Amino acid sequence: LVYIPPEGKQKGTIEIVGYKPFKPYEVDVEYFREKRREFTLEEWIDLLIRSMEYNPEGFESLSQKLLFLARLLVFVEPNLNMIELAPKGTGKSYTFNNLSKYGWVISGRVVSRAKLLYDIARSTSGIITRYDFVVLDEIESIKFTEPSELQGALKNYLESGNFSVANYRGVSSAGFMLLGNIPLTKDRKPLHSKYFVNLPKFFQDSALLDRFHGFIEGWKLHRMREDLKLRGYALNVEYFSEILHKLRTTPDFVKVVDSLLDIPKNADTRDTRAIVKICTGYLKLLFPYVHEKDDISKKEFEIFCLKPATEMRKIIKRQISLIDNEFNDTLPEIKI
Repeated sequence: LVYIPPEGKQKGTIEIVGYKPFKPYEVDVEYFREKRREFTLEEWIDLLIRSMEYNPEGFESLSQKLLFLARLLVFVEPNLNMIELAPKGTGKSYTFNNLSKYGWVISGRVVSRAKLLYDIARSTSGIITRYDFVVLDEIESIKFTEPSELQGALKNYLESGNFSVANYRGVSSAGFMLLGNIPLTKDRKPLHSKYFVNLPKFFQDSALLDRFHGFIEGWKLHRMREDLKLRGYALNVEYFSEILHKLRTTPDFVKVVDSLLDIPKNADTRDTRAIVKICTGYLKLLFPYVHEKDDISKKEFEIFCLKPATEMRKIIKRQISLIDNEFNDTLPEIKI
């Protein structure tokens, strides 16, 4: 900034004569991965929660912390599709609106195929091709233009990462996150055994729901309170979002998960894909230093990756079976 002195009756001005983008660091994802070794697992989980701008001391248990961290899974794992239902005030929208520039949030308004996938009139691709993940927030109030056509295209995309609109064929690695509210009883449990009963008909299609990999029980998390507000140090949010973005395309993790899991030959492909993807996401978040399967104990992998992945997929299967009798809630017996 330079001050330009006044001339005659004109006032002096301040002008920009040079600009340099502010980026005081280079993001080295391997450095980040190796520094994880300096932390215990509990310390690392607390650091992640602090970097999400929450105070880990406000959580009641380790399992509650892990459930909260599940919101980061779509940040690090490509083409991962998740659903979270929770009462208002539990911070669902905050994480996705404030943590990363690589996500796009659509909140309670009209959604069209042109905006989401491809605009034929303008020959422009939709938002799923430009972001790491797309969040449909307040899904109970979202409206869709041409819902049957969009539902068909969305089913194809959630299954394969590909979509077709007219003569255009597109591909993307963006995941989908559905966020909605759910009515609870006085003891904070869902009022209905069918979790999706209050959602639009669009989201009560069994074939569509089956393409979502996991479900987050958001009612087990607290409403925002004073003791959940972050105080003190955390990772710089821009740095943290860049790390999460780079972990999406780091290849080691998929290889490690594949080598650690024993998947039955007759296992349902959608179930195995869902469990593998959620496992991989948790591995990236909690054990980023892992390059080979011997870098992590089988017990840790089972407790912190396989078990939550199985539970999240199990909820999806159970809810689908309540909607459609053609589905059952059994899962393949995937072991270490």
